[in-house]
Amino acid sequence: MSELIALESVSVHFDLGGGGLFGGRRRILRAAEQVSFAIAAGETLALVGESGSGKSTLGNVVAGLQAPSDGRLRFHGAPLDAVGWRQARRAIQIVFQDPFGALDPRMPVSAIIAEPLLIQGGSTARQRRDRAAELVEQVGLPRDALNRYPHEFSGGQRQRIAIARALAPAPELIVADEPLSALDVSIQSQVLNLMKELQERLGLSYLFISHDLAVVNHLVDRVAVLYLGRLVEIAPREELFARPSHPYTQALLDAVPRIGRRRARGHVIKGEMPSPLAPPPGCVFHPRCPKAADICRTDIPTLGAAPGRADQLSACHFRE
Repeated sequence: MSELIALESVSVHFDLGGGGLFGGRRRILRAAEQVSFAIAAGETLALVGESGSGKSTLGNVVAGLQAPSDGRLRFHGAPLDAVGWRQARRAIQIVFQDPFGALDPRMPVSAIIAEPLLIQGGSTARQRRDRAAELVEQVGLPRDALNRYPHEFSGGQRQRIAIARALAPAPELIVADEPLSALDVSIQSQVLNLMKELQERLGLSYLFISHDLAVVNHLVDRVAVLYLGRLVEIAPREELFARPSHPYTQALLDAVPRIGRRRARGHVIKGEMPSPLAPPPGCVFHPRCPKAADICRTDIPTLGAAPGRADQLSACHFRE
């Protein structure tokens, strides 16, 4: 598969001020630090981790909503600056966590779905109406949904509307930022199945952001695990679930309920994630890691292949 988009050593820092007239150090929130990964055409890559790990920040970088502080992006192999964000924004769309908050309550569904086409220009009112009618059917909504308003729909239906809006410009990649977390479990599987059907029909790629490994197991090709803004493991889904290399990934998987399987005590995550305002030296996971040694407290581990698995990379001094 050809590379669609790639992040190369991307960091995102937010300057929160400080260090003014009365001295003191400036407060820098390090939301992402030296993150590199690529998404191939037709692939689904999951970005997982606890709240505060930097998942949504990186999703916003991919979608063009947040500029990186350092590093660069490639789109179809070319630096994104050379391609231009206008072209990339047509090809990359985003679906947010809260479908109700993401939809303008004053607009009918037809206008909501067609809005990206109106913003980008180059289409007639008739073309936008026809595209909206086509998309409501593709996402499994009745044609009369076009004349209704967001408050008239359930949470799952609203997320279908958000997906239809993302599809309007015929994108190549959709960034799905926790698209299921606001939905009932019974509805989650329906939306997941819809996303898989759309991918097969339209050749879409997804960056699927989630804190729930049980969910991503049913959709994705590869999994990238973030902790405190750093990429700690990336691997094909089957290999990561069968034999996680990084202690943090092991702990996340042990927290997933499985029938007939006891939770491994050695991989339980203790304590809370440190603040991105003051990340620990060395390996950022070492304060909570059961395998931490002196080297972990001083040296930042680099991504390297797990033993005997060239396509499974983890950032650990004691990778398995």
